[in-house]
Amino acid sequence: MRCLVVGHVTRDVIRKGSKVEERLGGGAYYSALALTKFCTVEILTSFSSLPGGWMEELKRIGELRVLQSDSTTTYELTYTSPSERTLRLLERAGEIGSLPAEKYDLVLINPVANEVPKSLVGKAAKIGKLVAVDAQGFLRTFKNGEIELTELDASFLRGIGVLHTEKGEVRYLRNISPGDADSFLITDGPNPGVAYHRGRAYRFHPVKVEVEESTGAGDVFLASFSGFYLQCPFIQSLRRALAFTALFLERRSISFSMEDVGRLSLEAKVEHING
Repeated sequence: MRCLVVGHVTRDVIRKGSKVEERLGGGAYYSALALTKFCTVEILTSFSSLPGGWMEELKRIGELRVLQSDSTTTYELTYTSPSERTLRLLERAGEIGSLPAEKYDLVLINPVANEVPKSLVGKAAKIGKLVAVDAQGFLRTFKNGEIELTELDASFLRGIGVLHTEKGEVRYLRNISPGDADSFLITDGPNPGVAYHRGRAYRFHPVKVEVEESTGAGDVFLASFSGFYLQCPFIQSLRRALAFTALFLERRSISFSMEDVGRLSLEAKVEHING
């Protein structure tokens, strides 16, 4: 299978108390990393330059399609607990304005700084059998580096295969309902989330593991669910995505087998709810 991931890879400045480190990040990076377990990956992104080691890491993940920019999207992430952080945008790369003409099994759009025009979602449906979108990057606006969430006319997301958002973001989405995406996933960090499959509601419970930090959790969850959903029924895909994400958070890598995922998925609880 062929998968295309669209969005900025980022330079992340991570602060945990007195400890500061820089590393490769961004929704596109974490989603692409997860998808290497499922398909041949291409990353459509934009930046000015990255350290050589980071470039090699991206090339190990898949083919890079880089739109050159005068800057590289850079975030400062300050953790106050393993699941709580504040973000500041220090620099932003250019817009991603077009898609390749090839066909893909999955097109996953995961912006981090409003770098993807809304029109690209409709175009993605013409080249991808399944289109998955994370809404977060479309909601963000910036003022002096500070991030604000603004209301979004989300009607352009109607009809896609998989839509992911966080619980705190749902109230900013306008003109879209749970049945407008084939699968609508709403996460809430380590707390239970809600998923809708063709309008039918389910509550899901993240698998409990020791977590040092949560960076990339939503991106890995969206990507792994989408990868499983290309092959499996909805409930099975959801349980396996919960297990996949838990293993990633525990190890901060994807150095685990699908057999490990299958075993841990037996601990993932999913239940039908009204609404």
